[in-house]
Amino acid sequence: MKIGVNVPNFGPGTDPGALRSWAQTVEGLGYDLLMVSDHVAITPDVAAQYPAPFYEPFTTLSWLAGVTSRVRLGTTVLVVPYRHPLLVARMAANLDQLSGGRLVLGAGIGWAKQEFDALGVPFEKRGKLTTEYLRAIRAAWAEHDDYRAGPIPLWLGGHSDAGLRRAIELGDAWHPLRLTMAGFREGLERLNTLAGDQPVPAFAPRILLRLTGTPVTGPERRAGEGTLDQVLDDLTRLRAMGADTVVLDPFDADPAETLHPEVAWRDLAAIAASWKEKR
Repeated sequence: MKIGVNVPNFGPGTDPGALRSWAQTVEGLGYDLLMVSDHVAITPDVAAQYPAPFYEPFTTLSWLAGVTSRVRLGTTVLVVPYRHPLLVARMAANLDQLSGGRLVLGAGIGWAKQEFDALGVPFEKRGKLTTEYLRAIRAAWAEHDDYRAGPIPLWLGGHSDAGLRRAIELGDAWHPLRLTMAGFREGLERLNTLAGDQPVPAFAPRILLRLTGTPVTGPERRAGEGTLDQVLDDLTRLRAMGADTVVLDPFDADPAETLHPEVAWRDLAAIAASWKEKR
């Protein structure tokens, strides 16, 4: 099982130097994948959680490809309806080629209604648009002489039945975000039921990373939250559930965290060292 890290590409502590340090830390600790998130218009609903400056993912990953050599690069997740599908297909194919085949394209339908309004995209049609656009992206990538996309993994988020069906039809992996362990198990059961005789996509969850000095208990505990032993146990259980990759998300809702990345780096170093021993 591979392990990745969701790197904050937003907030008061984020600038080119911070992003470079994040990338080199993630790669230096031996993680397999570095991912960033996506917003275009930092409307009030976005800014409440992910304030400016917000570095656009394709631009950011293209630059980080030049300051790293091994770690894979991805989006968690690109909001598909925000951009024309042929533009996404082109940018993704170019980035994959320029980075030496290191791109993972995680994609979702989005949630920020004010941002959809600012971009002139109908919020209520975002699910339908996402499916249509993903089909167009897949079709474009099939034009090998033009796009030269290669085998870009497409990870699709979403926990609704519509999202699971989209992952089954169009995804290489199902990429659910920050659920409880029970939530991941329930989602996998529904994914397998909905797939029927169709191939089931790989399982690549993104989990919180929040290390605590004392155990976190109760049914609402999210995967990745608690003591080092609890988080390592979550990783072990996710591997047993068939996870191909697990992405650790050290951002826990307060934008001020971006001013002190050394806290997250310390936790990531602890996980990297302990997981290496378990393997």
